[in-house]
Amino acid sequence: MIENRQYRLKISEIPPNKSLLDISKQVLEGEIIRWYISQITSEFVTIEATLYSEPLAKIHESVETQYYPGKSVVINIVPTGIGCSIGGYAGDATPTTNLLASTVDYLITNPNTVNASNFINLKNNVVYAEGHSIDLFCQGIVNFYLPYANTVGLVIEKSEDWKIDILFNIVNAVRAIYGVNILEPVITDEPIYSRCIQNEVGAFVGTVDNPEVLFKASQELIAKGANAIAITTNVQDLPSEIYAKHFRGECPNPVGGVEAIISHLIMKKFNIPAAHAPLLNIKDLDLKHNIVDARGAGEMASQSGLACVLVGLQKAPQIKVQPNIRIADLININNVLAVVIPATCLGGVPVLEIQKYCIPVIAVRENHTILDISQSKIQLNNIIEVNSYTEAAGMILALKNGIHVESLSRPFMTLCP
Repeated sequence: MIENRQYRLKISEIPPNKSLLDISKQVLEGEIIRWYISQITSEFVTIEATLYSEPLAKIHESVETQYYPGKSVVINIVPTGIGCSIGGYAGDATPTTNLLASTVDYLITNPNTVNASNFINLKNNVVYAEGHSIDLFCQGIVNFYLPYANTVGLVIEKSEDWKIDILFNIVNAVRAIYGVNILEPVITDEPIYSRCIQNEVGAFVGTVDNPEVLFKASQELIAKGANAIAITTNVQDLPSEIYAKHFRGECPNPVGGVEAIISHLIMKKFNIPAAHAPLLNIKDLDLKHNIVDARGAGEMASQSGLACVLVGLQKAPQIKVQPNIRIADLININNVLAVVIPATCLGGVPVLEIQKYCIPVIAVRENHTILDISQSKIQLNNIIEVNSYTEAAGMILALKNGIHVESLSRPFMTLCP
């Protein structure tokens, strides 16, 4: 069973020598699929978490003492389900992602940043990584093993024949155009029932009624040689008015929350890359205009959300070496120059975990979210606030070239005896 739970901590009861990360880990219990700090007031810290009732895979090793010099890496995160104005729609953070990728050897990002249904445009050095694997990477628990190519397995939720036909045409198009190795898809015997949920702070999360159906189909594909899993389901309980507002450009996509839960769940169960797509994009909505907001147009122009996921998983990183896959390169937490993230959502695992490595976090003000976990609230080390992703790209170049940030702005302090 999957449960979404809220934890509220009294600030007065938090010891002054304890970090929010340490306190959060003490409070969270059971198998955590996903968690983040959603609110900080003068009295309370609020944590949103999604839990699973059964044991999942554990990874206890550490790779933080390992070094693979010569490669520069930036992690660019656009969190899912919290209303990001850039990247909260349909792949609309792709230009900023590719800009940042041009400054380093590798740019790690989550699927939400670049997925746009039938459209996806990744520079060759963009590492398409599921959110839980990014959490593990930022904790220094795993390396990212970059494959020449993955063998992708596809789980399709039981649906009407005409919907299945659409999906198989997409699968065959991706095979023919992008050269992705996709196994014969598994269609589940029963519905998976993935559901969209909005929590108290207004963020979108989700749940899955029949995760065992999802696990069984994934296991069947893994047994046939899959080392990456794509999932496509009919997302239930989508609020039609909010979805219509999304296409009018008034709010980001509400589907992202449940998609993150599904991909996290598969990654935590099998320790291989995973990503989710809606089976069919909903278009029977009360829209004022047939031409939708440009940021969501990729979704409106596509029948399904599936193609981008299949392409993205082709070279998604593995978190462990497997006998049936060849590795092209390897990156590690010690290669990371910086983490880039919207300035109001600094309460997620990557930002909190990265603090112990003294890696700068570049907080971008122009990417607005519904949260207010900013530097003024959370008071973390190594936060560099910038106005835009263009400025963030310049900051990365400064870090990469060893140029101290203070020397780039004025007034410039003169040292005196």
